[in-house]
Amino acid sequence: MELKTLTLPAPMTCTSGETKATTTNNYGGATTISTIQPEIIQTHILTRLDGPTLASVGTTSSELRALSSHNHLWDNACYSTWPSTNTPRVRHVISTFPNGSRSFFSDSYSTFSPSQNNFTSRINLDHMPDLISAVDIFHGQNLLFSKVVETETNTELFRFSPFRVDLVDKKDAVKIPVIKDTSHDFSEEMMLSWIIIDRVGRRAVNVSSKKAVSVQRNKISGEMEARFVTVVDGGEVGTASEVAVFNVVVTWGGVVGEEIQMKEVSLQIDDMEGMKLYGRDSLVIVKRALEGKRGKEKDKKVESYRKFVKEGQVKMEGRLDIVCVGLALLSFLCFLISSLC
Repeated sequence: MELKTLTLPAPMTCTSGETKATTTNNYGGATTISTIQPEIIQTHILTRLDGPTLASVGTTSSELRALSSHNHLWDNACYSTWPSTNTPRVRHVISTFPNGSRSFFSDSYSTFSPSQNNFTSRINLDHMPDLISAVDIFHGQNLLFSKVVETETNTELFRFSPFRVDLVDKKDAVKIPVIKDTSHDFSEEMMLSWIIIDRVGRRAVNVSSKKAVSVQRNKISGEMEARFVTVVDGGEVGTASEVAVFNVVVTWGGVVGEEIQMKEVSLQIDDMEGMKLYGRDSLVIVKRALEGKRGKEKDKKVESYRKFVKEGQVKMEGRLDIVCVGLALLSFLCFLISSLC
């Protein structure tokens, strides 16, 4: 965004009739931005910017950095990007972050970079707080679904059961209006954000790939299924897998009249072999993701997921080979024993 020069009308005049002094030079009829009153920049320019542009503006000069750091600007950036954050519970938690909404936006908008992390420290799971999930689904610019849920993490049921967060009751499908003529077009323009918030650690991470890495039709039910993912390096901690993937699944049925029924919005965490992780091990992965570095490079989540799947398949095939060899040896030994007898 170019903010070095702006063409402005003649200098403003005071109510007393005296011309207000200007401390900057004019070049060919163009006035430098420093001649604009800070109040005008803040109320008429910065309020029109989205979060990434607002962050870029803050790097251009010390004056703009100060103006673009006001909390209300970042509050609006968060609420417009993720409507689910504009709830009393989430707003309160965000207000406790080191720099409020600006810190939350930086955590949640930036790309999580598993390759940049090298975890070695252990994680204490005895005092893990409840996890807050703020989820928004868009079709283009249209908000289709928005919800906030809290997940208890200190119960025995959670710790020793497969980790899963469901936002839609299977008995009560969410009805959404048809934006396009077919559900196929619907999936192509679907975007999803799933932000996990740690209220005690005052960190957040977006575990969705924004756009689906795969869309397929269930052969049995005929329903469409979109998958959004983030691959995480879990570190050598506890019994958790060294590499895991956040799996967000959205399932919807066919078009009924002018509506589509969204039947599932869920989050699970899988290990490299596609097995669902239990609550305790999932907390390790969640904590690593919250603590992890954020990258500014082009999003590579699709490539990371494909590599994850490929490595998982290779590992699974290796184990199957070992099992086959073991069965062959066992059969041979049984044959020898029966021959000797």
